[in-house]
Amino acid sequence: MKKPQAFTVHDIARMAGVSAMTVSRALNNPERVSAGTLLKVREVVRQTGFVPNGIAGGLRSSRAKLVAAVLPTLTGAVFQETVRSLNQALDERGYQLMIGQSGYDASREDVLLDAIIRRRPDGIVLTGIMHSAEGRRRLLAAGIPVVETWDLTPTPIDMLVGFSHERIGETVCHFLYSRGYRHPLLLSADDERARRRMDGFRRMAQVLGLTAEIPTQLVPAPTTLGSGRSGLIEALATHPETDALFCSSDMLALGVLIEAQTRGLAVPEQLGVVGLGDLEFAANLQPALTSVRIDGTRIGRMAAQFIVDRAEGRAVSEPIVDIGFEIIERASA
Repeated sequence: MKKPQAFTVHDIARMAGVSAMTVSRALNNPERVSAGTLLKVREVVRQTGFVPNGIAGGLRSSRAKLVAAVLPTLTGAVFQETVRSLNQALDERGYQLMIGQSGYDASREDVLLDAIIRRRPDGIVLTGIMHSAEGRRRLLAAGIPVVETWDLTPTPIDMLVGFSHERIGETVCHFLYSRGYRHPLLLSADDERARRRMDGFRRMAQVLGLTAEIPTQLVPAPTTLGSGRSGLIEALATHPETDALFCSSDMLALGVLIEAQTRGLAVPEQLGVVGLGDLEFAANLQPALTSVRIDGTRIGRMAAQFIVDRAEGRAVSEPIVDIGFEIIERASA
């Protein structure tokens, strides 16, 4: 895969037809540059997505040995395994990890990426593939090694370690169907990756001849135990025929199990429950939670290896890795 092009101040100066010093002034002291020149420089910056180096005025004699990771949430337990292994693998190679929280908002991610790129880390690890056009352009223009994780696409920004959310939805739907459930409901966060899992679930439901429209109960991301309990209450009030739930996180599923127990619903006889993440508590619940297992440790270690290899001038022969997933079947379904 072609390495992203890194634009320099000199590239911008050449494209704008001015000196590098003029570009520097336009970026840092625009009041010292004529309106016409400022307009030309800014247009070239816009077209290239160039972000000026915020370290030592763009001068750098050695690598910073710093890697930045961007997560949608710092409290989501599902990402902790990846962060732990990423940090450990980088530390073993003498690199430091810096973490930023983007939330589930593309505009917030753009602001964070701008700040990160200005610091010129040796690599950037992103969660997911759904970035704004502006964010993607800036990352390509920066020339910094980028690894996207927890998702899958044939056209990553640079490198990718992940899995198919659509395929997860399809597989869970088929799993529930094979266990005899015919009236499933989706209890899900409202973020983009969760929506693609729901799309996959619905497609498989049509193939299997289930109801034309699988009912869906959306809750805000990041999900909580409380939203799992309230989600089940509302789901049963509007769709009392529900006999199974696919929850977009184990935390949601835990809330469902607690509420089901409170209501005297037998799990899995009256209500099958499947979570996502296979968190440490899943196997120790009563009943133990069936969950989609994602190898977060492998994601973190591979992302670290990709970044270090590229930062140290080594080629990455397979820049796209699909690690897949596994349904861990337990008593809840």
